[in-house]
Amino acid sequence: MFDEADPRNSLARTVEQSFSGPFCGPEIGQFSQTDPQEQGDGWQAWIMRATNIVVRLVTLDGEAEFSRQGHIDEYMVFSTDSDVRFLIEAASGQVADHPGNHLFIVPPGDSRVKVIGKGTVSFVFTTRSADLIAQCCNPKVSDNPVIPPFQQWPDPVGGYKLRAYDLDVPETPGRFGRIFRSTTMMVNILPRLTAPRDVSKVSPHYHSSFEQVSLTLEGDFEHFLRWPWTSDMSEWREDMQIRCASPSITVLPPPAIHTTVWASNASQIVDIFSPPRMDFSSKDSWVLNAADYPVAQTSIE
Repeated sequence: MFDEADPRNSLARTVEQSFSGPFCGPEIGQFSQTDPQEQGDGWQAWIMRATNIVVRLVTLDGEAEFSRQGHIDEYMVFSTDSDVRFLIEAASGQVADHPGNHLFIVPPGDSRVKVIGKGTVSFVFTTRSADLIAQCCNPKVSDNPVIPPFQQWPDPVGGYKLRAYDLDVPETPGRFGRIFRSTTMMVNILPRLTAPRDVSKVSPHYHSSFEQVSLTLEGDFEHFLRWPWTSDMSEWREDMQIRCASPSITVLPPPAIHTTVWASNASQIVDIFSPPRMDFSSKDSWVLNAADYPVAQTSIE
């Protein structure tokens, strides 16, 4: 149920479904209120997982370096802060002293990411790496029966290589956010919000078979969740209203109806999905790097 002005109103409608419980609740990471999982001189990092992905959020005032050896698949690194500089090395190439406000897709294998400056840097991996799961603040999550087994999307055009995408993308009427996909995931870096949300124009909706990971980087947010009723009242769940300051992560589970509001004048939120969403991918011009990453032949929504 999207507001009429919401670009998602043009998405193909999901056929109404009946669901059977029991249902899973959200995963919540209030990073501003909890100790980091990693830290060093001038940086801290919180690491949290969902069913298919692991997010490492780094707050930086100095420099930090992270490496992977024999990494099994692609991962993403991005920052919306222009003052952050990147040095990334991978088997397929490197970038040196690269400015922030970019998203990078790092190929499988060995890689090294060095970040310098002041700001926030986000890493997004799949849960196919056991060492990353072990570092999470929530290494175990509930098995959600409506989420199908993970399926990787087709290999990128021209093979695996280090790719960089500028986030300085002008808004286009009818396009939703700034969406990038890889073989394993999709990230939507919403434009920076400059006023509180109009609460008369919220967009409650649900996903039948995939999670939405909401990463807040700036501002104060509230997530509202409501689960379907079934014939078994023991499966019913109370509505939830989750207040979160930035930085934070909330994993919104299917099939909960959800919507989000923000109260700050300046706010930044990022939505993450794994594998990529077919409905977003089916919209012309929505995925900004669609030319580099073919669409899967089939995908469960």
